[in-house]
Amino acid sequence: MAKAKTKKAKSAAAPKTRKTAAKPKKVAAKKPLVQAQPEAASGEKLTFNHAMIYVKDVTRALGFYRDMLGFKLIEDFRYENQSVYARLRAPGGDGTIALHMAGPGASMVSDGVRLYLEIQDLDGFCRKLQSKGMYIPQGPRMMPWGWRHVYVNDPDGHEISLYWAGEKRMQKTVMQAAKTIEKTPLAKGR
Repeated sequence: MAKAKTKKAKSAAAPKTRKTAAKPKKVAAKKPLVQAQPEAASGEKLTFNHAMIYVKDVTRALGFYRDMLGFKLIEDFRYENQSVYARLRAPGGDGTIALHMAGPGASMVSDGVRLYLEIQDLDGFCRKLQSKGMYIPQGPRMMPWGWRHVYVNDPDGHEISLYWAGEKRMQKTVMQAAKTIEKTPLAKGR
């Protein structure tokens, strides 16, 4: 304890000297792949809120999106003790989906619309889904545009792409990279 006081006393008694910092070297900053998005509070920019998925049975769909895929339940709206609407948040971000009970006789066909859910450990996630009983007709594979994909269906037949794009996610085009990948021995053996 005495030593600590002695050191403190010495540093307090020492004269203060002004050090001049060396000028920092100019280093070109790397441009991020994903640009920061402006706040939507100004009301001038359109933002994406959520995707609405019409389903025959909201409770059954919750079993898929929440229990299988890991989405977090935000809201479960019930009418006459039956779940008719549920809002869920993606487990790895702020993206949300809403499950809405479709009207009687409504078609569940959603040609032209597909959900894309990204996860880095795509293979591990697929094994986890299979261990929970999900049927995955074909495992993850490299697509011509350079992303790894696997396609699955929800209980109402809505197609979902589980994928990993990594650095290629926000590139305008990845077709050149895909052509290069297609020439590799690993891609030819899939």
